[in-house]
Amino acid sequence: MTASANDGAGRCLIPPPPPPPPPASSALPGKKKLYQAIAEGKAPVEGDYEEARILLRNRMDSFSTDLQWLLYNKYVPSLIQDGPQCGLVALWMAGQLLAPRDGIALEQLVSVAVQRGYTAQGEMFSASNMGLLAEEVFRCRAQLLTGGMGGENRAAIIRHLATGLPLLIPLVSYDEDFNHQPCLKRGHRAHWAVVSGVLLGVDPGSLTGPLQADGTVPGLFYPPCPGQPPSGSREVCLLAKQGKSLRYQLWGFTEVQNSNAQLEELQPQRESDGTVYVLPEGGVRAGLCGQVLLLQPDTDSSTN
Repeated sequence: MTASANDGAGRCLIPPPPPPPPPASSALPGKKKLYQAIAEGKAPVEGDYEEARILLRNRMDSFSTDLQWLLYNKYVPSLIQDGPQCGLVALWMAGQLLAPRDGIALEQLVSVAVQRGYTAQGEMFSASNMGLLAEEVFRCRAQLLTGGMGGENRAAIIRHLATGLPLLIPLVSYDEDFNHQPCLKRGHRAHWAVVSGVLLGVDPGSLTGPLQADGTVPGLFYPPCPGQPPSGSREVCLLAKQGKSLRYQLWGFTEVQNSNAQLEELQPQRESDGTVYVLPEGGVRAGLCGQVLLLQPDTDSSTN
């Protein structure tokens, strides 16, 4: 116990209380996730083709010189997630193509999702609920594909992207990996991405119509406008963004397809950490496995 001072007249002077501690903040450097720290102070590369061109130029050895490559893409802005919001962040990015003038904030998406009982922490383990949320907030049409990304669904996905429309894909991702590549982990790191573009590798001579050749990447072409993609693509890659990087990712279609089919169960650590999550009946497998959400503006209600 410390002695009290006095004012010279024998009266004790009570020292002033210490200043309050600074408020706790998740923005403190030690509290930031690695992907948040990497993104800080940076800006995404804007434009439909600018960043894709950089990706291709840096990875030319990965692409067959025996093929010609046709790239369709519509730029979506980047947004870094804070917590388990990957699905809502992916939907917000897609929404900038669906309703660019509405100015919907991520906080509005989160609020509506919580009110409707789709999420507790920002997580989205139901592609069906994601479609309902998209339709309500962005006044768009959501088409849910089930049964995996092969066959007719593969063709539908390519057509959708070639017409300049986004889609949402749940997959498995290494949360802290620098490249955030899809992987196979039974859904233990379930993650959402928005896909806004597709890169098609076709036989030389099969491309017709007015195409713009890229001046820096040999064999790369751009269509003059969104439209019908060529048939018989020998290789397909998807151009995607997700909430842990400002950059586009270029993923092989088969790689994404296999990852999407691996969404089977909640990560055991999450099941035992005491956190409340909203899971559909049947769990992760029923809510996400083999499912893809195609989104388009509801501009013509007469179109089926």
